[in-house]
Amino acid sequence: MPTEFRTLAIPPLVLEGIERLGFKECTPIQEQTLPLTLAGKDVAGQAQTGTGKTAAFLIVLFSRLLRSDPPRASKVSSPRALVIAPTRELVIQIAKEAKELGQSTPFNIQAVYGGIDYQKQRSLLGEGVDVLIGTPGRLIDYYKQKVYDLKRAEILVIDEADRMFDMGFIADLRFLMRRLPPYHLRQSMLFSATLTSRVMELAYEHMNNPVKIEVTPEQVTAEKVEQVLFHVERSKKFSLMLALLKRETWERALVFVNTKHQGETLAERLTAQGYPAEAITGDLPQKQRMKVLEQFKEKKVPILVATDVASRGLHIEGVHLVFNYDLPQDREAYVHRIGRTARAGATGKALSLADEEYVMSLEEIEEYIGQKIPVEWPEDGFFIQPKPTPPGQRRPSKRPSRPPAPGKGKPRSSRLNRVR
Repeated sequence: MPTEFRTLAIPPLVLEGIERLGFKECTPIQEQTLPLTLAGKDVAGQAQTGTGKTAAFLIVLFSRLLRSDPPRASKVSSPRALVIAPTRELVIQIAKEAKELGQSTPFNIQAVYGGIDYQKQRSLLGEGVDVLIGTPGRLIDYYKQKVYDLKRAEILVIDEADRMFDMGFIADLRFLMRRLPPYHLRQSMLFSATLTSRVMELAYEHMNNPVKIEVTPEQVTAEKVEQVLFHVERSKKFSLMLALLKRETWERALVFVNTKHQGETLAERLTAQGYPAEAITGDLPQKQRMKVLEQFKEKKVPILVATDVASRGLHIEGVHLVFNYDLPQDREAYVHRIGRTARAGATGKALSLADEEYVMSLEEIEEYIGQKIPVEWPEDGFFIQPKPTPPGQRRPSKRPSRPPAPGKGKPRSSRLNRVR
């Protein structure tokens, strides 16, 4: 039987936040880590997104800060807790959950990340903060400007450590960790979708004898995600997708593609067929990106088309359907993509369209997840032919267009533009 939060050594102010959010029982990662971390132990935990790991470290963070005496005032801002995450979206989500969970606590929580409000973030950080959440680049930028220091940090959290390696942030991460108090004078928690040897090497180097916690390590994909694979000619993919959108029961759908150009084009085509859609890719300005995500969360736009830049850090409840319009070329990307549905115990469906260009990665994906993806073969009459788009209804681009080379026509799309 799951452990109830009220039976653990959690301060009343933190329990108030837990109850306000409607949580009563621990998830598996919370059940295994909280008894250790609330007792002051360091942990390295393996858990996928959507399993409650964010609440697992925030509960401990607030509990520890409430039980320790606040440091004396200093001339330089010096946060008591530092949370490092690899992406802007994940930082924003952690900060949102921290403010909700810690609403009854007296702590000042601030998020710093690139692409928006540089001077505003700098000013707020300089005024003083208890809990600092940020991406490595922005954290280092302000640190080198001496906007804050890390001398008084009591607790460190590293989220999605494996992604730090994938995105080339490991040197930045080590820079920050070496400026913290010694590992025996602080508590540290590390979370990762996979506890690889390089992740554990980082943990043992900068943490105080961390306890390794693995939650369902053999279950690579979320068990409540129904997976279906369709083998389809590239020329028929859009017609198949229209038929599936009509057949399935859904309110919000997340569609993954492999290139920026494909994402923009697909969003336009879906909108023209009566399925309002927006695209987010790596070059979309941060303000516009946040606006699109908010519209998707509020169901003003029911379909979000994304490259893999969005497959990490998105925490949106109620995504009923995930499409791999393009089968990913990286096997781990498949797991992260379909993990955007069936979150927090809900169910969901992931539909993958394998065409002649991307089907070569299927064998590696199935080997990685340890199962064959069930295949469905649609009959010819199942496909829905798209309605012709009247001239002049093409949506204006949100990005500056690239002018064609002198003497040339429109630049051709190229596989070299693929977002990895």
